[in-house]
Amino acid sequence: MTGTHTETIPLVDETQLRVTIAEPDGAVRGGVVVLHESRGITSRTQAIVAALAGEGWLAVAPHLYHRDDPGIDEQTGDEEAVDRAVAKISGESVLADSDAAFGILAERGIGSDRMGVVGFDLGATAALVVAAQRSLGAVVTVSAAGVSTSLSTGLPALVDVVGELTCPWLGLYGERGDPVDPADVDRLREAAHASGRVVDVVVYPSREHRFDADERAAEQPDPLDEGNSEEATKMEARSRVLNWLDTHLR
Repeated sequence: MTGTHTETIPLVDETQLRVTIAEPDGAVRGGVVVLHESRGITSRTQAIVAALAGEGWLAVAPHLYHRDDPGIDEQTGDEEAVDRAVAKISGESVLADSDAAFGILAERGIGSDRMGVVGFDLGATAALVVAAQRSLGAVVTVSAAGVSTSLSTGLPALVDVVGELTCPWLGLYGERGDPVDPADVDRLREAAHASGRVVDVVVYPSREHRFDADERAAEQPDPLDEGNSEEATKMEARSRVLNWLDTHLR
């Protein structure tokens, strides 16, 4: 069984970063840093980390809210606390926390070409910021917002950074219920092509943007387990994510 645990590591800014880590049972194929949604490290995020490890990836999820509100991970029903935490996220803090997670992967002998970053909502926005400034093998995002207008004063608008992507990008959106305007999705796709990297942006018709799981459900299924996903969209999205990592993290 895949082992998942949370540990704390010191950062150079004298803060303490918590990271949730899931290790494969067998050989490690590469490493994936998972950047969480606006509600923090929820059971959904933990399920994604464990599922990636089940596919052979060493998965590390940094707790991005540790500087200002370490308890946010348990405040999934407090909308005001979530909004305050999101407002304080910056490009610098995301890069510092992601670098610490990449450091864990490097300590296990994983080179940057076998490192990827996967993000959801807020984490998707953060993942594109990271992938524009760090040499990586691949980036996957689910509903990356803040395209034309930044999500917080410390984060750039994504159209201003995706032209500098260092690696192939897979972006997933839902046509129904996604907070990102379809015109912004098109704008972001076009801007990303200026990077010269492989870009695949998929919009699923008539699907909610959180098609992979219900983050408020009391019990979370493995979001990468085909057996727990009845809808064809979920199975197709699962295959896209795993194939993207398989193809580009070599």
